[in-house]
Amino acid sequence: MRKTFKICLAMLMLCGITAFGSGKSAKKVGELKFGFVVGSFEHVFYQLIQQGIEAECKAKGVGTYTVLDASLDPVIATSKVENLTAQGCDAIALACNDAAGVKPAIENADKEGVKMFTFDCTSQSDAINCFVGTDNYKGGILGGQELVRLTKDGDTVAIIGFPNPSSCIDRENGALEVLAKANRKVLKGYDYKGDANEAQKIMETILTQYPDVKAVFCVGDPAATGALASIKAAGSNCLIIGFDGNPEAKAAILDAENGKYWVSEISQDPKQIGARIVDEMISYMESGKVSAKEIFIEPYIITAANAKN
Repeated sequence: MRKTFKICLAMLMLCGITAFGSGKSAKKVGELKFGFVVGSFEHVFYQLIQQGIEAECKAKGVGTYTVLDASLDPVIATSKVENLTAQGCDAIALACNDAAGVKPAIENADKEGVKMFTFDCTSQSDAINCFVGTDNYKGGILGGQELVRLTKDGDTVAIIGFPNPSSCIDRENGALEVLAKANRKVLKGYDYKGDANEAQKIMETILTQYPDVKAVFCVGDPAATGALASIKAAGSNCLIIGFDGNPEAKAAILDAENGKYWVSEISQDPKQIGARIVDEMISYMESGKVSAKEIFIEPYIITAANAKN
């Protein structure tokens, strides 16, 4: 009787192993189906992340992969996640430009058995298996240090922010940490909503109210582009520190005219972010493990001295 029980137990264990092995985590790379939702294809930064994602998926032989655009809208992002879940994706990674707005979609997908990941901007949901992005707080510190380097004691400086994505909040807070220890008048509380035209309007307002502003830190390159237009139109000498490291930022810094204003840039590595999130998704699906819960990629400063590199 005992021998029969042991045999039955062994068979049950084998069936359990077989059942687990047939689940999503046991699929080969070529059988995996991944979905990605980026912030907005209108932003070069996300275009570069897309390139990194697609290149790595192709290099690693991922079976099926789809990259979609959320247009910086949590309602659209939610819809994209729901559609990818319905299409049978094994794992989905997204940029949570509105962390609170997409959290329910993340957790609903997780309940459906889809493994969830984030990049660039994350959510505080326990359903997230891994986040890959720039160390945005460190980037903000670099931006603050540039504001201090480019101005003098008592000068007025500004920050054009975007108080919705966690990444941009971290950038502004990092800069404010530095400025709290410096003798500068800080103009803050602006929201450019991820739109260059909105940033242009904000910069116009700043220059009208504070014509002596010496430098502005923009938490994204679209904000820097908008600020540049207003500064040139106003005949101001205000300097710009951008954030992203996109090709147009480097071109502006190296340009004989635009480089008089846009003098510094905090650079990210979007292609690496895209590639790394793919690697972590594959790792999790193969072994149930990732390199780390949060993976931060160091930002660095670009000026005319290294913009050609």
